[in-house]
Amino acid sequence: MDDPKELINRFVEELWNERRLEVADAIFDKDCVTHQLRSGVPVDAVPRGPQAIKEHVAGWIASFPDLRFSIEQILSEGDRVVTQLLMEGTHRGAWLGIPASGKKMQIRMFTVHRVVQGKIVEDWLLVESLGFFQQLGVVRTQRTWWAISCVSRAIVDRSS
Repeated sequence: MDDPKELINRFVEELWNERRLEVADAIFDKDCVTHQLRSGVPVDAVPRGPQAIKEHVAGWIASFPDLRFSIEQILSEGDRVVTQLLMEGTHRGAWLGIPASGKKMQIRMFTVHRVVQGKIVEDWLLVESLGFFQQLGVVRTQRTWWAISCVSRAIVDRSS
């Protein structure tokens, strides 16, 4: 596969959206590494070859069975492909110890994939985690904090 963008389209459409886990064997290098980008901590390279990718995808699908990705933007330069993705699904199974909530979620993420000889050899991932956890009800939203503040002020005002 000559066009790195086509490889990333396969990653999204075939592996994730069509649930064809065997595609991981064709598009990921056995020595692929992932860099999960997070604030306040060093970026670590975590080995994630085809088998680890299949397990990762299967875990997400078990918890969010209607999970779908949409590519909103895709750019390619040299051996790098940058995508802006929209991930949508319903939390129907436990995920990272969080019991199923039945809540729908929609988050955006950015990825950079490095492609060498038709395989993904490295990727960097930035996920809108705060919004994700807020949608699942694990983290309070700004609106919730505002409501708590208003109620607290009303209670203080009444007691004065």
